[in-house]
Amino acid sequence: MTHATDDSAERRAAMTRAITAETGIDEAMIGVLVRAFYARVRHDPLIGPIFMARVEDWGLHIEKLCAFWSSVALMTGRYHGQPMRVHLDLPVGAAHFDRWLALFEETATELCPPAAVAHFMERARRIADSLECGIATQQGQIVAPRHQRDATRKVIA
Repeated sequence: MTHATDDSAERRAAMTRAITAETGIDEAMIGVLVRAFYARVRHDPLIGPIFMARVEDWGLHIEKLCAFWSSVALMTGRYHGQPMRVHLDLPVGAAHFDRWLALFEETATELCPPAAVAHFMERARRIADSLECGIATQQGQIVAPRHQRDATRKVIA
């Protein structure tokens, strides 16, 4: 079992090295991006109040977000939380996700090389889409996933 764990860890490390080589993203860049981005978020009139009402320890929150982005961008596996569960009860909608993405892209564009921006933004858009869909489902705005609704329909030949 140790051998399988070692192989898995080496594969993950190899993926991380490849991503870093392709994009220039490393832990230091993630830290700079996350800190700069959330400094902007805190002062944003639309999404800032939502974060400020819920985050008690910004230092701890930033470290958790760095681990999250390390896992998302570099495949490091550092983050072990449940982001959907944390976001389900937030009073947010499309405008909030649009603003979050705009601020994230502005910050990434200012701080990162183009390949890194593209890599971060691809993942940021997927995260926003996933959270927005999950929250909308939780709020009853989406009744059931489309694939489940289609599976219940009878096909008439």
